[in-house]
Amino acid sequence: MKKFDVAIIGAGAGGYVAAIYAARSGLNVALVEKGKVGGACFNLGCIPSKIMIEHSKLVQKMKLGQEWGITAGSIDIDFPKLMKRKDVIIQQLLEDIHRYIGNNTITFYEGKGEVSKDLTVKVNEETFEAENIILATGSRPFVPPFKGLETADYHTTDTIFHIKELPKQLTIIGGGVISIEMAFSLAPLGTKVTILNHSRDILQTEEPDARPIIRQKLYDLGVELVLDFDFEEIHGNEIVTSRGVYTYENLLFATGRRPNVEIAEALGLEMDGRYIKVNEYYQTSMPHVYAIGDIIGGYQLAHAASAEGIHAIEAILGNKPEPIDQSAIPRCVYSTPEIATFGVMEDEVNPEEAIVTKLPFKSNPKALMEGNSDGFIKFISSKKDSRILGACVVGDGATEILNSMLAVKVAGGTAEDLGKIIFPHPTKSEVIGDAARTVFWRGIHI
Repeated sequence: MKKFDVAIIGAGAGGYVAAIYAARSGLNVALVEKGKVGGACFNLGCIPSKIMIEHSKLVQKMKLGQEWGITAGSIDIDFPKLMKRKDVIIQQLLEDIHRYIGNNTITFYEGKGEVSKDLTVKVNEETFEAENIILATGSRPFVPPFKGLETADYHTTDTIFHIKELPKQLTIIGGGVISIEMAFSLAPLGTKVTILNHSRDILQTEEPDARPIIRQKLYDLGVELVLDFDFEEIHGNEIVTSRGVYTYENLLFATGRRPNVEIAEALGLEMDGRYIKVNEYYQTSMPHVYAIGDIIGGYQLAHAASAEGIHAIEAILGNKPEPIDQSAIPRCVYSTPEIATFGVMEDEVNPEEAIVTKLPFKSNPKALMEGNSDGFIKFISSKKDSRILGACVVGDGATEILNSMLAVKVAGGTAEDLGKIIFPHPTKSEVIGDAARTVFWRGIHI
């Protein structure tokens, strides 16, 4: 029977990264995947949604050009061609992952992995042993058990990215990140989008000051937002709510995800609610069994899972790594404009202990010349020692702009250090310097 130093169950963003890191650290590695490498991120989430958003951003840019005086006739959407482009990009990325795996000493097993308490793993008709197991089995879409659900024809993120024709109408249930990104993906192309969210606002896990900006952008795109109501039942293509009846042609449930914890339950691992309980090294209650990614809760993000996978391998190597700093994990919403955040938000800090500075993009030269001046940079630091506690950027390119502040934080820098950086002009990033200097009342463009 084959023996491995570590066997990783699941080749998503957490699993395949952990496998490659382990192999390059000298471990003998088995990687098991029952579906496609890359997991939900590459196949059913992060990557396809961002490709579709890029298509829509280009359409919005073309319309902006017409406002400026650049006319190039009508904008025609060849949706099947756009979706083919999406598929080609994803296929290229999956081939890259397979190449990375093949370039390292990793034994890849394609099939469903079954793990026994003696740390043997069975895949199809093959069985092998592993000294350590990492569970990276990800999550699946959650659909609430609404009354009458069986009468509805609907999409989840497992199916929506496989559509071939541009829907004329789409109703999305949910007001979180997935819902908002799908609205920004399709509304600019001509789809009439309705968002039904029973809560009082959208994006309730994100910076409160960002929400009005995103709401207004959705309204500008013709998206109908229906908030603060109770769902009652579904009758075929009708959704009955306390606010009235809403008819749909196409329906998408964007109502969160549930962890795939079947292996954990079979092993009798200790749970924390619906998630697997782990310590700071991502060890479970069973010796030599680790868990990472969506199955342990926390930030259900691809880059968080990758970091956890590397951390678990470091623990297996006996290096006792420092716990991952949760405040240094960036959170991103790829709306138009984007939202990017790390650390605490303003409503989470004590005003007596923190300084919050907020500078808008409306007077930033680069933002004005690009025609995208909506948004702001918010910077939060400690009054006591100027430590960087958090930041939020709302604006075009926010997910890239945030990284300057995050890099200084991770390097142990302070608001004063950040204020000393000489940012190129004109850039939107130069607002970061002013936001940091404003902590000491030395901001310039305020």
